[in-house]
Amino acid sequence: MNDMSPPTSPDSYQTPDGRTIGPVVMEMKNITLKFGGVVAIKDISFDIREGEIRAIIGPNGAGKSSMLNVISGFYVPQEGEVWFRGARRPQMKPYQVAEQGIARTFQNIALFDGMSVLDNIMTGRLTMMKSGLLSQALWWGRAEREENEHRAQVEKIIDFLEIQNIRKTPVGRLPYGLKKRVELARALAAEPKLLLLDEPMAGMNVEEKEDMSRFILDVNDEFGTTIALIEHDMGVVMDLSDRVVVMDYGKKIGDGTPDEIRNNQAVIDAYLGVAHD
Repeated sequence: MNDMSPPTSPDSYQTPDGRTIGPVVMEMKNITLKFGGVVAIKDISFDIREGEIRAIIGPNGAGKSSMLNVISGFYVPQEGEVWFRGARRPQMKPYQVAEQGIARTFQNIALFDGMSVLDNIMTGRLTMMKSGLLSQALWWGRAEREENEHRAQVEKIIDFLEIQNIRKTPVGRLPYGLKKRVELARALAAEPKLLLLDEPMAGMNVEEKEDMSRFILDVNDEFGTTIALIEHDMGVVMDLSDRVVVMDYGKKIGDGTPDEIRNNQAVIDAYLGVAHD
């Protein structure tokens, strides 16, 4: 996945491995985010295309997680615009962004330790549940049918991520790598069109990283899910990504294919710790 052929049209192009990358689904236009006097993101623009794996990388403190929080609606930028599927996105709460088809995982695992794996993943279906509170409480009629339908979809995800043997285990008892997989499952349960992964391999050993890399590729290939991820492991980034945007001190210093990023002197300097003027 290190090289991509030039676009055959403004809307789509083929990767060397035969995947189709479609039109732009999200565009960040001149985003600036400040916390008091601290500028976390300064005038950054980039886009995400349908069907691609788009990486956002940079040294610690570069503003990567802040950018993901802007995309997912947790932060509202002071300047700039977020466009999704050809329309300017108004200020939204995170649950409204989720209803648009954007799901995410977190840098620090955000699961319910006392609940089973199955129940944690079921929470990813909440935005799709239409039955009223009373029928849900009584688990009767439409609520019963709806939960059974959602549970069937969750079971498919459990099979897909190969976690059948822990489906009834409380999440708090799981090792770190499996918790990360459960969090991915919960995000997939929302059937996202755009999946945001915040350091999905952080803290994993080599075997766990290989498993997670395989699942990310499978999600992209089999579900057709567009993925944007933050990751510090450069080997993983270069192997998985179609395009990479690089941030440093809140600014964009590179944007292109993995090969272009490898040869970008500003990126090399940032990762080698070359002094900034």
